[in-house]
Amino acid sequence: MSQVQTQGPTAATRRIDALAAVMRYSTLGALVALLIFNVLFTRHFLAMQTLDVNLTQVAAIVIVGVGMTLVIATGGIDLSVGSLMAISGAIAPIIFLNKVFNIGEIHLAVAVAMIVAVLLAGAFGWFNGWLITRFRIQPIIATLVLFIAGRGIAQVMTNGNLQPFKLDAFQWIGLGRLFAITDVYRGLPIQVAIMIVLVVVAAWVLKRSLFGRQILAIGGNERAARLSGVPVAQVKRWVYCISGLCAGVAGLVVIAINSSSDANQVGLGMELDAIAAVAVGGTLLSGGRATITGTLIGALIIQLVRYTMLANGVPDDVAKLAKAALIVAAVWLQGQGRA
Repeated sequence: MSQVQTQGPTAATRRIDALAAVMRYSTLGALVALLIFNVLFTRHFLAMQTLDVNLTQVAAIVIVGVGMTLVIATGGIDLSVGSLMAISGAIAPIIFLNKVFNIGEIHLAVAVAMIVAVLLAGAFGWFNGWLITRFRIQPIIATLVLFIAGRGIAQVMTNGNLQPFKLDAFQWIGLGRLFAITDVYRGLPIQVAIMIVLVVVAAWVLKRSLFGRQILAIGGNERAARLSGVPVAQVKRWVYCISGLCAGVAGLVVIAINSSSDANQVGLGMELDAIAAVAVGGTLLSGGRATITGTLIGALIIQLVRYTMLANGVPDDVAKLAKAALIVAAVWLQGQGRA
């Protein structure tokens, strides 16, 4: 009788398991390492003001990154988010400053301005999805249309002029705080609270809902998903619409913080920061696997790398190179994982 010999895991299997563990925990480990380094070597890092600055600067990136994660999970990309932020940031002051028509009561005007701005950005996002699904255009090409034209639309809306304002009824979205206890602890910034809510909701949707499973199925194998009855075109359009809505919210946050709207500057380069956060966070750029919490961690890593270098006297240009190196490392790890 022949005997069946049970062998332990091969070297290749052990390597694959080790690589999977590295990919799973590398982003969190990098964040912890950055925090430890700053606690030990960066002055005033634990001060509330430092924490406040880092959280407020990363909030807009994460808000946009949530929508970008869903888009990339389908195997797509959205280059238009920065321009949609500019459109949202341009239309809102036009409404609440009564430049087109007089709404009257200021709180009503602000509410209308916020709703219209976010929905308009979402409508443009839906347009991106419609171009992609209706004409079978590559996502990078379809969203490049609004990447170029969107900022032009915002500039036409404002005649290329800066729109300054000082309006507490609107600026709470960027400057307001929750749960303030003492003068030392000024409370949780509103935009950080919005960021947390979006991360929690999107993470639940992606992991627990039918819509989330459809997104991942499309990114994994679009043809198989279509044959399985997944409404591919409809899901993609909604995903790009959600990306637009997130960009619209981020646009409002940015202009509220700046007390002005500049169509030339709002959202400039945001599409690259959001994609970088998604890639560093562990979402596959080819689609099929995504992590919202990973995007949050990736954005925090990118922000902390830049802050750490600047706080320790390293020029900002070098910090940008470090961010590029992070992206290359993330893409390389993804390639190793697929192999």
